[in-house]
Amino acid sequence: MPKKTDKTDKTEEKRYQGNLLPAHTTSLQRYMTEISNDPILSREEEYELAMKYKKDGDLDAARKLVSSNLKFVVKVANEYKNYGLNTMDIIQEGNIGLMHAVKGFDPTKGYRVISYAVWWIRAYIQNYIIKSWSLVKVGTTQDQRKLFYKLRSTKNQMELGDGNLSSEDYKELADKLNVSNEAVIEMDKRMGGKDLSLDAEIKGDTDLSHMDFLADDNVVNQEDLITKVEEEKRIKSGMIDALKTLKDRERFIIENRILADKPLTLEELGTRYNISRERVRQIENAALKKLKTVLKEKGISKDS
Repeated sequence: MPKKTDKTDKTEEKRYQGNLLPAHTTSLQRYMTEISNDPILSREEEYELAMKYKKDGDLDAARKLVSSNLKFVVKVANEYKNYGLNTMDIIQEGNIGLMHAVKGFDPTKGYRVISYAVWWIRAYIQNYIIKSWSLVKVGTTQDQRKLFYKLRSTKNQMELGDGNLSSEDYKELADKLNVSNEAVIEMDKRMGGKDLSLDAEIKGDTDLSHMDFLADDNVVNQEDLITKVEEEKRIKSGMIDALKTLKDRERFIIENRILADKPLTLEELGTRYNISRERVRQIENAALKKLKTVLKEKGISKDS
């Protein structure tokens, strides 16, 4: 068998994407018509197709798994209809999330495709929205990002729904999320889309509701994962910028005392710079104060 090259992998990835997703269209009505005849698969049908793709790389089987769940992507995308972005663009991002979920789906785990895919669908949609907002300087602060990813789930936990909230509700939300009342009110208005009714029956030859497809507690919450990854990237970027404000000796001491996997001792650093251990400690403490000041200006606290 010939050895795969990077070029081969890229070609296969492009072929995979091209075969799974429907042709892009700017008309929501036309798109809904196109996917309206895609059948909802039974658990047995889904398992059989997933095994064909997992074992044999059968792209036709993967396409059927994707197409059978496109209606659900539209339902999820509808949650974000009031976010000020084109609905078809949101749907297409959700479709890409579904496609990646199908690619990584393991049918032997015992759950349905949509149970695994729902977090990927939302993750791709949310990532698209937050990037789009960032272009117009919305959703770029730490509080805004936290609210974007956490407000809806926190409201659900408090059983608040999407109706008008009282001042007490906003205060409780702000306390739980550790942000200001004003930030909660602003984001709640921006995130005014209606939630999908989980008890609503799915159209097609099935008696299942959307609730039947939701992931159980053992499935990774992709919203939490995305929040963590985005925050870690922000902190890392902030630290890199902050280190640039230090003098060479200060930066070397911090990098090798605080950030290194195997930190150097005060004595080793003292020998390198021909200074006492106490002097190294003083330089380290002064550099840490500088870093904290810079990071605070960037909205990064010690609790981040």
